[in-house]
Amino acid sequence: MELEPDFSRGLLPAIAQDAQSLEVLMLAWMNEEAFNLCLSTGVAHYFSRSRQKIWRKGEQSGNEQLIRAIRLDCDNDAILLLVKQLGGAACHTGHRSCFYRELGDGEVAACCPLVFDPKEVYGK
Repeated sequence: MELEPDFSRGLLPAIAQDAQSLEVLMLAWMNEEAFNLCLSTGVAHYFSRSRQKIWRKGEQSGNEQLIRAIRLDCDNDAILLLVKQLGGAACHTGHRSCFYRELGDGEVAACCPLVFDPKEVYGK
């Protein structure tokens, strides 16, 4: 059995999930080149829709994702990466997960700790 994502319609959603805790860390997009870089390097690569280019997770922050397993959904049009998250934060906002906000009782609150200050890391 081979992993053959269907890139015929363009970018595919790629979910990064912690391989140990199974916490969902982030959702990004992949093209065929990014997928092949994942296979050849063992490090998560994605396609930036805003910058229109490939990026390696952690290339600026050092918070890389080492791939432990790659899964495809039943239609071959969504990718799941089981990763070891280095540096403690997957989100560019400095949180462990991009899903760091939770709605409860009509209020939105942070439910995930801030690991680093993005201004210090990215200089923005």
